[in-house]
Amino acid sequence: MLTDPDPNWQEEDYVLPPAPAEAGLRAFFVSSASPNRFFVDERSVSVGRDGVVRYVLVVRTPGGAENVTFEGIRCATGERRIYASGRTGGEWAPMKVSDWQPIGDNSYNRPRAALAYDYFCDGPAAPRDRNHALRRLQGERDPGEPGGNRP
Repeated sequence: MLTDPDPNWQEEDYVLPPAPAEAGLRAFFVSSASPNRFFVDERSVSVGRDGVVRYVLVVRTPGGAENVTFEGIRCATGERRIYASGRTGGEWAPMKVSDWQPIGDNSYNRPRAALAYDYFCDGPAAPRDRNHALRRLQGERDPGEPGGNRP
């Protein structure tokens, strides 16, 4: 975990997004070791004034199961948080316990590590805004922006 540069940091309020729609899903690479497929609902991506990148994650297994969560990544500290779990019918179930946790990185199932280190974060720096986050998710970089994002 990175050192928190702002000991007075406070998370801002957030709004649960609409349920993901197939047309808005962007596939992203996690690991060749995982048989699952991973997507972010591009419509849900936001970057708060608090520096948190929020998004809807969709994980699909080869057997057809689907897991949908609304999450946040805090690049400055290398942490993630799950705010809510998606239910059938597009409803959200807020998590009863939703604390910031270090982002784990194992080769089999690492969607949050992939999003933080390979897409959204540039070390401890969050994307500047939603459009910057979407460009990173789409594999685009600004001129002069480094490619690797590991802290």
